[in-house]
Amino acid sequence: MVWPERVPARAAGRRRDASLAARPVPAPPGPVRPLPYGDGVTHRPFLPPARPADHPEPARSSDRPAEPPAAVEPPEVGADYSFARLPRARWERRAFEDCDFTEADLRELVTVGCTFTRCDFGGADLGESHHTASAFRSCVFRRTVLTGGTFEGCSLLGSSFEGARLRPLRLRETDLTLAALPGADLRRVVLSGVRLREADLFQANLSHADLREADLGGARLTEANLSEADLRGALIDPAAFRQATVAGARVDAAQAITFAAAHGLVVD
Repeated sequence: MVWPERVPARAAGRRRDASLAARPVPAPPGPVRPLPYGDGVTHRPFLPPARPADHPEPARSSDRPAEPPAAVEPPEVGADYSFARLPRARWERRAFEDCDFTEADLRELVTVGCTFTRCDFGGADLGESHHTASAFRSCVFRRTVLTGGTFEGCSLLGSSFEGARLRPLRLRETDLTLAALPGADLRRVVLSGVRLREADLFQANLSHADLREADLGGARLTEANLSEADLRGALIDPAAFRQATVAGARVDAAQAITFAAAHGLVVD
């Protein structure tokens, strides 16, 4: 038997490179860019085979154009809806400015993404209404019926609720900053996580209310009733523990220390 001649590995590599170099390499359709592999050799990018025109590549989810946002209707300015009868109406992405809804029948009204600016709902019936991602900015709810209503992800910034009927009321992720709620009856209302920053809660009845994680910073709580309320995790000014009735309220350890300091006690 005749054994084949052994060729050193280095020489075999040179022969293999020479044979590959002898083969013609088709030119790429575009310019060749060096890829940063660090070996000083220009590598040609991988080009996938073209798909036939009658079988185009399906669009990926990231390539599909985003759905255009829904158009917002032009705001209605100064419209008169007083004494209107619109029970079970549904409004989406509508805007109202300086409109009059006094004494209107808006029971079971549904709003989604609507904006109300400086509107007057005095004496209107909004019982069992449902509002999602809507804004009521500087609106008046004097003597308005809101019993059974729901506000989810809404803003009630600077609105006034003097004499409004609020129980029962469901508020979730709602902003009541600068809202006027003097004397409001909010007994047993769930206000967990609600923003009540700098709200006027003078003489408001919040007994047995759920105020966990609520923001009461700067709120006016003079003569407010917070007895038996759940205040754990709420942001509340130390002065509120002197101004309001807090008998039986549930607090966490940090609030207990704040309460003690507010009443002149020294905590070691």
